[in-house]
Parts: sequence; structure tokens; C-alpha cells
Amino acid sequence: MATKTNAARILDAAGVVYQLREYEVDEDDLSAPHVAEKIGMPPEQVFKTLVARGDRNGVLLASIPANTDLDLKAIAAASGNKKVELVAVKEVLGLTGYIRGGVSPIGVRKAYPFYLDETAILFDVISVSAGMRGCQMILAPDDLLRVTEGVYAAIAK
Repeated sequence: MATKTNAARILDAAGVVYQLREYEVDEDDLSAPHVAEKIGMPPEQVFKTLVARGDRNGVLLASIPANTDLDLKAIAAASGNKKVELVAVKEVLGLTGYIRGGVSPIGVRKAYPFYLDETAILFDVISVSAGMRGCQMILAPDDLLRVTEGVYAAIAK
């Protein structure tokens, strides 16, 4: 039985249908494509959540397919910033309450603006971290945006 994370409890409370999929964590390879392989989903359907900071509007979260990189110019434009940079790994836990490799867009410490790459709409379900290493949540992209109050944006390259 999968561990109920805070993110899973939030989905339960919102009445969202989802599935938890656990996998064995490889501390030497926390990459999103590796996670996709472990859970048996194509990398373009497994979304990694990155923490970034804009020069005007502060911290934001961006989820992009496992096999892509964040387009910093595009996320800046989408979020009303002039410039956006990824935060240092050492800042991730303090900002989100999650450790690197386990950042979920759901249940973060503070409600940051959330941007989901628009390619998510190509799939009935996508995978995001359940808020801990070794556990992914499979859910509909529209449900993810509903619980995070996020928006679709073209932010991956």
C-alpha cells in the first residue's frame, strides 16, 4: 500500500481521482527520465516540478515533461517577470517543504503561482511527484490545475 502524502490527502479532500505509483529510489540518479522508466511511463507524460524565482513576482513552480528543460524566457513571460532563475537546491526544502526529487506542485508550504507545460493537455493523465522520493501521482492535468489554481503555459524546451 502506498504511503499517503500530504499531496494525496489534498487530492482526496478535493475529490480528485488519482493513482499512487511507488518505485525504488536510486540516490545516484534522481532524474525525471529515470523516474519515468521506473514507473513505466513515457518521459513526456512524467512531469518534473521545478522551483524558480522571478525578479518581479518572486517564487513560482513549473512542471515540465521529464525529457525537457525549463525555458527561462518563456516562464518569465508567462509569469510577468523580466527574468527567472531556478532556485538553488539548498533553498528547495525551505521554500516548498519538499526535498529535491520529491517536489510536488500540490501541498507546498506556501501557495506559489504554478505553471504546467501545455503539452500536458495531450494526455488523459500525467505523473507528478506525490511529495516524496519514490512515489508518483497519476492524475488528469485539468484536475492538477484545479487543485493548484495553476495555468497551462508553453514553458518547456
